[in-house]
Amino acid sequence: MAETNFDVLIIGGGPGGYVAAIRSAQLGFKTAVVERAHLGGICLNWGCIPTKALLRSAEIYHYMLHAKDYGLSASNVSFDAFAVVARSRAVSKQLNGGVGFLMKKNKISVIWGEAAITAPGKVTVKASDAKLKNEPPKDVLAPGDYTAKHIIIATGARPRVLPGLEQDGKLVWTYFEAMVAPKIPKSLLVIGSGAIGIEFASFFRTMGAEVTVVEVLPQILPVEDEEVAAFARKRFEKQGMKIMTGAKVTKLEKKSDSVVAAIDDGKGKIQNIEFERVISAVGVVGNIENLGLEKLGVKIERGVISIDGYGKTNVPGIYAIGDVAGPPMLA
Repeated sequence: MAETNFDVLIIGGGPGGYVAAIRSAQLGFKTAVVERAHLGGICLNWGCIPTKALLRSAEIYHYMLHAKDYGLSASNVSFDAFAVVARSRAVSKQLNGGVGFLMKKNKISVIWGEAAITAPGKVTVKASDAKLKNEPPKDVLAPGDYTAKHIIIATGARPRVLPGLEQDGKLVWTYFEAMVAPKIPKSLLVIGSGAIGIEFASFFRTMGAEVTVVEVLPQILPVEDEEVAAFARKRFEKQGMKIMTGAKVTKLEKKSDSVVAAIDDGKGKIQNIEFERVISAVGVVGNIENLGLEKLGVKIERGVISIDGYGKTNVPGIYAIGDVAGPPMLA
């Protein structure tokens, strides 16, 4: 009979969750991780890691185009967008499998499904949403009722959606769609210039797209040092990227295969510019829904779980780590 009682149960198998699980197991706690879609979470599967793989391909392509600068020669330089994306996905898949290996190595139980805390120390896991379309790894525990002395919430975050700028997955992308773009668009609008927006802007510009970045704040990379952000802006503009700060997109009008964006430049002028595709990168919000937090009285502030310096919530036995617990949101 499968084990249902644990010392530590972690909801979410991303960088926060699986690392906490490993350390818990190393300290002698009977540990389980509940995951609904991908071991490794957003960072490994749809964020930090695959974007770096895309950027590496773009970097090599850039060097090939400028081979003469290094005393080399390269002719008929081109790229296969499908193969570039396939390499990125393969890197994520390999590391995803590595996380599964670490779970087995450290004797951590993996429960596949969506978890909700029904009472202090009690968790009910239901089958994952069919829309996630992801096969569970081998030897995972099935949905059911589980108990644990300590519950750690590590459910991460998802793209923020602003009214009027909703993503449709075809013309207006989040990082999910941008990560697996079927082709490089001729023109691209990136709304938001945080790490996510700038990484995709840099990738698509290097691969040949005409890229415009719109940022509502006075500088790009708003959480970075002002001097660093200014230097980065000069480099990006030298590459041909158009950057508008102190500006905002007020409306998106979708056509059959393009989008017309109304851009307020912050100086009283509104420009209507047509782009082939749009990436909305206006931040993320914590995945706090359907966890049973309201019923338990877990304190929520500004869309994330409130914790103290030790990751404790206001409810004994319940902790939160990572993006779901607020800034800095790093996935």
